[in-house]
Amino acid sequence: MTKTSTSRALTADGDPIASRGKGGVREALLQNLIEKIVTGKIAEGSTLPNEAELTETFGVSRTSLRETMQYMAALGMVRSRTRAGTIVLPKENWNYLDPLVLDVMLSCGADDGFYASLIDARQLLEPAAAAQAAANANARQLYQISKAFEDMVDANSRDTEAWSAADLEFHTAIINASGNWVYRQFASAIRAALLASFRLTNRASQSHEQAISKHQDVLEAIRMRRPDAARYAMEQLIGVARSEIMEALRKPRRD
Repeated sequence: MTKTSTSRALTADGDPIASRGKGGVREALLQNLIEKIVTGKIAEGSTLPNEAELTETFGVSRTSLRETMQYMAALGMVRSRTRAGTIVLPKENWNYLDPLVLDVMLSCGADDGFYASLIDARQLLEPAAAAQAAANANARQLYQISKAFEDMVDANSRDTEAWSAADLEFHTAIINASGNWVYRQFASAIRAALLASFRLTNRASQSHEQAISKHQDVLEAIRMRRPDAARYAMEQLIGVARSEIMEALRKPRRD
C-alpha cells in the first residue's frame, strides 16, 4: 500500500490547526482528517504517514495526534497495527451516527446510498413509533405533534426551510411521543441527517396539498388513538418519501 500525502492543514476558517488551544487542536485535527477520509482525499485502504510525519505536517503534538487516532479508531475509520502502520478502513466500518462524521458527510454531500439507508431505517422505525404514539401520547405530546403539523400548513410551500424544519419537528414529536427511549436516541443522533433528507425530498415534485394530506392522516390516527391506522398512515407517508428521494436524487442538487 502506498502512503498518503498530506499538506500543512488549516481549519475551515483558514487558521493553522496548531494555533488552536489544546482541545481546539484535537477537534480541528479530527475534523480535518475525517473530512479528508470522507471525501476520498485519503483513500480507503491507504496507510497514513507515520507519527513523526503527521505531527510535522499538522503542527500538533504527539499527544494530540495519538488522542485523535484513538478517537478515529473508535469510529471505525482507521486501524493501527505495529509495523503495518495506521490504515484507513473501508466505509462499511465507519460510525455514521457519530455527530462529527455525520456533519462532515452532510457538509461534503452524502452519497445516494446514505439517503437510501436512511429511508430504510425510517421505514422500520417510524410506523412503529406512530403506533406507539397513538397508544401512549399524553396531551402535551399530542399538542407538539399538532403544532408541528400547523407549522407545516403555515409554511405554504414544500421548498422552504420553514417547511423542512416543521417536517422534522413533526416526525421528531411522534417519535418522542412513542415513549420508546431507543427510538428517541436514534432520532436525536440522526436529527441532522433527517433535516438534510427533508430538504432534499421537499424539492421533489409532489404537491404541498398532497403532502399535507399524508401528514394529516398520521396526525388524525394518532389523535383518535388508533395504533393500527397510525402505523399504516406512516407507512404510506414514508413510502411517498422513498419515491421522492429517488426522484430528488435523479435531479441536480441545489446548494
